Amino acid sequence: MRALTAPELLRAWEEGRGRPLVERALLLLSYACPDESRESLLALPIGRRDARLLWLRSWTFGPLFTALVRCPACGERVELSFSARDLLGDGDASPDGTEHTLAQDGWEVAFRLPNSADLLSLAEKSSGEGAADPERRLLERCLLRARRKGRSRPVRRLPARVLNAVAQRMEECDPQADMHTDLACPGCGHTWTAVFDIVSYFWAEIESWAVRTLRDVHVLASAYGWREGEILALSPTRRQLYLQMVLG
Repeated sequence: MRALTAPELLRAWEEGRGRPLVERALLLLSYACPDESRESLLALPIGRRDARLLWLRSWTFGPLFTALVRCPACGERVELSFSARDLLGDGDASPDGTEHTLAQDGWEVAFRLPNSADLLSLAEKSSGEGAADPERRLLERCLLRARRKGRSRPVRRLPARVLNAVAQRMEECDPQADMHTDLACPGCGHTWTAVFDIVSYFWAEIESWAVRTLRDVHVLASAYGWREGEILALSPTRRQLYLQMVLG
């Protein structure tokens, strides 16, 4: 994986407009991982995918992540600040393409971790049969085999207790798929856990950056007659200096 250039980031933003978040995540990774196929990116467990996006965001906009959230108890705005390493520890440790097993109540179950292909499938069928229970459908997609008393059994016959145990084991095997941070309100002292969605966060930053960058390109192109590619090839420092000279 590598960092994205300014032209690549703009192309990804343009292509991703109007597309679902899962597709935007895959689009960004396709630019950052040009040697990997779409199929391999689709198959990445969600935790591994999001870990890559965390590092890609750090390379793009810097290591510090900041956000404002409202305290659910008193409504005061609380500033959230952290780094990718705060969420990931030593880095991208989520398993990749690994089959997992669980023994529960006499059942032996083989499963894999959810990936982007699963999320896209659920989104496509969101208005169809089973739409009311997407978590159950996601879980069933990831079940590979089931055995009881030495005999193969249909995975759809797994009892609720075993399914719940599989879901819990999935979370344990891929903790980065559910990133969160602990917060405390300085006003009322309330503490809670906030979920962090790297795809939404990163894309919102890209939206703001793209609009600012295109505005800068317009100003410099109008003033100097430069082409977009020439302006984007400038370092951010030189670009800002030119803008200051044009705008006064």
